[in-house]
Amino acid sequence: MDFYHLTRTPVEAVLPRLLEKVVSGGERALVVAGDAGLLARLDEQLWRYEPASFLPHGIAGGGDEAAQPILLGTRAEALNGARHLLVADGAWPEGAETFERVFFLFDETSIAGARAEWRRLGQPKRYWKQDERSRWVEGP
Repeated sequence: MDFYHLTRTPVEAVLPRLLEKVVSGGERALVVAGDAGLLARLDEQLWRYEPASFLPHGIAGGGDEAAQPILLGTRAEALNGARHLLVADGAWPEGAETFERVFFLFDETSIAGARAEWRRLGQPKRYWKQDERSRWVEGP
């Protein structure tokens, strides 16, 4: 479990970089958010991200989910066989514990919920926070 505290960069900018690393490692990913508007923005960002890069993805319910290296949806169901879950909205989804790796992204608006999940999980986890140069630094 990796907690990513977004203090300088919005999720739309952070998520593609994380997904790029997951996919380049030969893995599949599921991105979840409860807000359809956020999912639409993420979908658009994944198509526009880095002209030299391509992040193939689809949206759950759009058909052919099993073929998608990256799937965006509202529930933590690995319809594409993903073992990596990226929680984009700071709201822990039911079923997240079944994934091999979870990236829990949250900002100042969802920090209280992130703290509650940190305490509730009680298992090995890591906390990452952006420094003044927007680099990720592992915290206590």
